[in-house]
Amino acid sequence: MLSSYTLFNSQLNDIKQSKLLINTINAHSFNTVQRDVDFSKALQSSNVLLPDGISVVWAMRLLTGQKLKKIAGADLFVYEMQRLDAIGGKCFFLGSSESTLQRIKNRAAKEYPNVKIYTYSPPFKSEFSEMENKVMIDTVNAVQPDTLFVGMTAPKQEKWAHHNYDELRVGHVCCIGAVFDFYAGTVKRAPHWMIKMGLEWFYRLISEPRRMWRRYILGNALFIRHILAEKFKK
Repeated sequence: MLSSYTLFNSQLNDIKQSKLLINTINAHSFNTVQRDVDFSKALQSSNVLLPDGISVVWAMRLLTGQKLKKIAGADLFVYEMQRLDAIGGKCFFLGSSESTLQRIKNRAAKEYPNVKIYTYSPPFKSEFSEMENKVMIDTVNAVQPDTLFVGMTAPKQEKWAHHNYDELRVGHVCCIGAVFDFYAGTVKRAPHWMIKMGLEWFYRLISEPRRMWRRYILGNALFIRHILAEKFKK
């Protein structure tokens, strides 16, 4: 049930703990939770769970009366990078391709010159072997970054962060998925006015209709059905 999740309802600068697991939830991830127990556990274990989607904001208002502010993965990314730039911190990008990671490094070096940036591109596969996973953890721990950005798409990234959280010597662990491509410029994000109006999902639908129609047409209908069932359950 969506109302059983504790969603972060404050400004990002209220995040003060030194080690945190930070995830986001939107309509698509909520639908996925219904059939993926491990994913549900991963989100429930979050220290901070952000409402990344106008549908979640509306649903929580309908179910609980709670007035949330949409905080997308991209907003979390900017907050973390500005925080690290101010203190001369370290960040680590785990995920995506070498070419995308290089684009991220090039741009971030200009926009956040005080941040030390590290990257690793893991094998592109649904599950990692024990050795592959060890290499990933050891590579991150050799840096001990203030922020670890995980970009492997949902629900893989959230489950990986949850399962390996205790072994990671890091500060904030942020699962931000598509933000890697947005920031690298390999995928274009919606214009600001569409984001402000809660239409980012519509922009992604019209930009990639063949890939996104199930998520946003069938998926949004399924999400609404779940929320109405929760609202009017006896």
